[in-house]
Amino acid sequence: MDQNFLVRGWSAARLSENLSVMASPFTPPARSLGLRLDTLIRLRWLAVAGQTLALLVVYLLMAFPVPLAACLAPVALSVLLNIVLRARYPGATRLPDLTAGPLLAYDVLQLTALLYLTGGLSNPFAFLYLAPVMISATALSWRTTATLGAFVVFCAGAVGLFHWPLPWASVGAPVLPDLYLAGLWVALTVSVAFIGLHSWRVAEEARELADALAATELVLAREQHLSQLDGLAAAAAHELGTPLATIALVVKELEHSVPKNDPHAEDIALLRDQVKRCRDILQKLTSLGSGDAPFDRMPLRLLIEEVVEPHRDFGIEIAISLPEDPAGEPVLARNPGLIYGIGNLVENAVDFAAHRVDITGRWTPTHMELVVRDDGPGFAPEVSDRIGLPYVTSRARTPEDATGESGLGLGFFIAKTLLERSGANLKVENRAAPEHGATVRIIWPRSALDLEESETDLASNQRTMSPEVTKGV
Repeated sequence: MDQNFLVRGWSAARLSENLSVMASPFTPPARSLGLRLDTLIRLRWLAVAGQTLALLVVYLLMAFPVPLAACLAPVALSVLLNIVLRARYPGATRLPDLTAGPLLAYDVLQLTALLYLTGGLSNPFAFLYLAPVMISATALSWRTTATLGAFVVFCAGAVGLFHWPLPWASVGAPVLPDLYLAGLWVALTVSVAFIGLHSWRVAEEARELADALAATELVLAREQHLSQLDGLAAAAAHELGTPLATIALVVKELEHSVPKNDPHAEDIALLRDQVKRCRDILQKLTSLGSGDAPFDRMPLRLLIEEVVEPHRDFGIEIAISLPEDPAGEPVLARNPGLIYGIGNLVENAVDFAAHRVDITGRWTPTHMELVVRDDGPGFAPEVSDRIGLPYVTSRARTPEDATGESGLGLGFFIAKTLLERSGANLKVENRAAPEHGATVRIIWPRSALDLEESETDLASNQRTMSPEVTKGV
C-alpha cells in the first residue's frame, strides 16, 4: 500500500470520526432552532389587525351587541407588547424555547380572553387556537410544543365552561347544546394534537435533511481539499526544485574552491547536508502526488482499485469482477465526490460482511453499472423502505456484535447524495434466499461520467457544425 493510500485512509478515518461527533444522536429539545423575534412580532401584528377588523365589522356593520371596550383591551395589550419587544430587542434575535414558549402562551391567553367575552367555543373563531401550536411545532422543540398544546386544550375547556353569551343581532340568540360544545372541544383537542404532531414532524424532517446536506457538503469539501493537497505538493516540489538545484551547484563550487583546513569549510559542509535534506523532503512531497490519485482521468478498473485498496487489510475478501476485454471501458474524471460515495458503500459492505464482498462492474455503449454485494445480515426489514434517508441506520447488526453500536444513518445518505449528483441511480435490496447479505446497484448513463464518450460527442457535434460556426468557436 503506497503513501497516498495511507494518507487518504487516515483522512477518511478522521473524517468519519468528525462526522460522528458533529452528528450526535438526535435529541428533540437540542434540535430546536428557535423562533425569530421579527417573525413573531409580524404574526402578532397580523392577528391584531384581524381581531380589530372582526370586532369593528361585527359591532358597526352587523350591529351585534359586542362589549367593544372590553374586547379592545386585550388587543391593545398585544399592541403594547409588540411595541416593547420591537423597541427593546433587535428583530433578528432568535428566541429560545424558554422565551418563545411564554410569548406564544400569551397569545393563547389573549385569544381566550376574547373568546370569553364573545361566546366561548360557540364562537367560530375558536379554531384560531391552532395557530400558536402550529408556530411552535415548526420552530420550537417537541417538548415546548406539547406543553403549549396542553395549555391550549386547558384554555379551550375553561372558556367552553365559563364565557359571556355569544353576541347576536336578535333577542332570541341560539343556544347550542352542551353535547355539541363538548364535541367542539374534543374536535379542537384532536386538531391540536394532529396538526401539532404533523407540523413538527414535517419541520423536523426538513431540519434533519438540512443537517445531513451540510454534512455532505463538509465531506465533499474535505475530499476536494485532500485532492488539491496532492497537486499542491507536486507543484511546490516542481517549483522549488530549480532554485534548490542552483543552491546545490553553488555549494559544490564553494566546496571545491575552499581548502579543507579553511574555517568556512565546516559551514559549507553543513549547507551541503541541509540542501540534501531539502531534496529528500521535496522527494517525499512529490511521492504524495505521484501515485494514481492525482490523475485527472482514470479507467473504471483503476478507480475501483483506488477505492478498494484501503479496505483490503480487515480480514474480508474483496473480489473485483470486470470484463476481461478493456475495449470500450469507461474513462472517468477523478471526482472526489464519486470516489467518496463508492468508497463509503464499499466500507459499509466490508463492515457488515461475514467473509466476502463482491464488486462487479459492467458497461454497455449507453450505461455503466457497479454492483456491491456482501454476505452479511443484509438490510433490516423495518428500515428497508427508508434506506438513504438521513439518520436512518441502514443495517441490522449480527447477534455476535457485542458492542451493539449502530451508525447514525448519515454515511449512506451522504454516499447516495454524492453519487446521485454524479448522475447515478441507486437500488438497494437484500440478496435472494438462500443467499444472505445486501446488494447495492449503481447505474450511470455513460454520458454523465465517461470522458471519452463526452469528447466523442463533442467532436461529432463540431464536425456537424457549419464552417462559419466552427470558425467562430
